[in-house]
Amino acid sequence: MSTLSPGLRPPPVRPAAVAAAPEPRAGRFRLSSADRDVLLLYLLTRISLWFTAHFARWLFPAQSGVREAAPVLAPFQHWDANHYLHIARDGYFPAGAGPWTSGWDNREAFFPGYPFLLRAVHTVVPDWTAAGLLISLAAGAVAVLALARIARTYLPEEGAGHRTVVLFLLSPCAVFLAAGYTEALFLAFALPAWLAATKHRWALAAALTTLGTAVRVSGLFLAAAIGLLFLLSVRAGGGSRTWRSAGWTLLPALPPAAYSWYLHAHTGDWTAWKHAQERGWYRTFHTPWEAWANTWTGAFGGTQSTGYAFMFQAELAAMVVGLALVALLVRRRRWPEAVYVALSLWALGTSYWYTSVPRATLLWWPLWIGLAALSLRRPWFRTVYLCVAAPVTTLVALTFLTGRWAG
Repeated sequence: MSTLSPGLRPPPVRPAAVAAAPEPRAGRFRLSSADRDVLLLYLLTRISLWFTAHFARWLFPAQSGVREAAPVLAPFQHWDANHYLHIARDGYFPAGAGPWTSGWDNREAFFPGYPFLLRAVHTVVPDWTAAGLLISLAAGAVAVLALARIARTYLPEEGAGHRTVVLFLLSPCAVFLAAGYTEALFLAFALPAWLAATKHRWALAAALTTLGTAVRVSGLFLAAAIGLLFLLSVRAGGGSRTWRSAGWTLLPALPPAAYSWYLHAHTGDWTAWKHAQERGWYRTFHTPWEAWANTWTGAFGGTQSTGYAFMFQAELAAMVVGLALVALLVRRRRWPEAVYVALSLWALGTSYWYTSVPRATLLWWPLWIGLAALSLRRPWFRTVYLCVAAPVTTLVALTFLTGRWAG
């Protein structure tokens, strides 16, 4: 099978009888020296980000002339983090409030997996924001370990996993991996799920993907990609034994179905989460070219303040990167990965205008592996990437930490 790049070689699709051979139990969960290096890198970048947050609350106060810095955790109390906090603390429909209430915050747009975990962690960590940061810290560690291991299965070069994680952790929107958002938690399920699927451990892959669909609708895109990978493995010679695992591919649909049932019981609307997104974030359906045109107008048409215009410019840039990634994946016949990224782009690119596409790049693991492959073949690329990414990443982190992310 062709690959993402000349240096990117995923393992061949094997019959299930071969892939199902158990690994030595003693080494199954053992951290290698490469894993420990990745965790050290992850910890150092978290410390760097926490320093940035600490200084941001002193140098960029919400109001001019103040003589005391904001609370320590104030930089992380913005935007979606507050939505998740409110759901975890008060539930989806507190005191009978809901979409029928004036000034409703459309919280049902957010899937319940993260708020449920946040409420559980809050029982031992009294501060809600600290509980969310702890979830992201632990989930991010799992995610980068899995990303490094996936990269090592694709790239034969020494240090490929470490290189991939470096590029990932210095990506423009990396701050959201540390905040009380769902990206880190979703990746903590999605990346191990993909790793399990490439080894034909379909039950484990389905269970992890199911946890992912409880966190984000992106889990359904992952389920589609793993389903296609399953079909390709059958075609490659998996036989009847592989077909016995087919039922596992349906398991990830259960959390979204259960959540839709819950919302219908309270609102009478099976797709209340989608309608909440439409009301709150302009996610009504528009053709891809209309969405592009509206975003372009917001970015360059002089209709928005400079802060909002910059955000729209970032949305356009991320969409171009995503489209190029899909085209490359299709060219290299990496069909499951192409389906995953393409579904993400379709969901994000058919609203009134683009929203959250830069954050979605964090979820496109083929992008970071592909960039790592390019940097291994072209050493100058790593230097260029770091010189460009470092200031952009810092700028995005500051805009979020100072409450200026959405303009």
